[in-house]
Amino acid sequence: MKVLMLNGSTHENGTTSAALKVIAAELKAQGVESEIVCLGKAAVHSCTGCSCCQKLGKCIFNDDPLNTIGEKVKDADGYIFAAPVHYASPSGALVALMDRLFYAYGKYMKFKPAASVVVARRAGTTASYDVLNKYIQINSMIQVPSTYWNMTFGTNAEETLKDAEGQTIMRAVASNTAWLLKLLHSVKGTELERPLIIDKVKTNFIK
Repeated sequence: MKVLMLNGSTHENGTTSAALKVIAAELKAQGVESEIVCLGKAAVHSCTGCSCCQKLGKCIFNDDPLNTIGEKVKDADGYIFAAPVHYASPSGALVALMDRLFYAYGKYMKFKPAASVVVARRAGTTASYDVLNKYIQINSMIQVPSTYWNMTFGTNAEETLKDAEGQTIMRAVASNTAWLLKLLHSVKGTELERPLIIDKVKTNFIK
C-alpha cells in the first residue's frame, strides 16, 4: 500500500514539507509506504478546457510536472494534497495543477482515501482547506478525517514542528489513512471494494 503526497509549496523543505514528513513517519510506523512530490518552483499551466486529455489519456501540456505526477497517481492507493496558504487560498501552482490532474487522471483516484492538509503562518487555513476538499468530494473519493481540520501553523519548518496540536492532527491523518487503506485492502476482490455506481445526469439552470 502506498500513499502519494503532493506538496504544493515552492519550498522543498518548508512548512508544508515539515507537516508531510510527520505524516510519512506515522504511515511508515503503521506499515504504509509513501512518496512526497514537491512542485517546487516549476511553472505550472492552467487548464485551458481543451478536453484533449479525454482523448489522449494525459494532459496535452508536457512541459510541466502534471503528466509525471499523473503516472504516479495511477499506482497510488491513497493521497495527501498539501499546500501553504497564499492570500487565504492554496498556492496557485497547486490549484492549477489539481484542476488538470483531476480532469485528466481523476478516474484513477475514485473511491480511494484522500486528505487535504494546509499550513499557514496565521490565517486563511479554513478557506484553503475548503478549496482542496472540493476536489476530493467531487471525485467520489473517501475523505480522511482527523481530530480537527487538517491544518498546522508556523513561519518555517522549525516553528511548524513546535505546533503540538498540529503534529497530533498530522499523525491522526496518517493513522486514519492507514486504517482506511487496510480496510479497503481487506475487501479487495469482493462486492464491497467499490460502491454501486450511480450514473451522473448533467443538467443546467436553463433546461
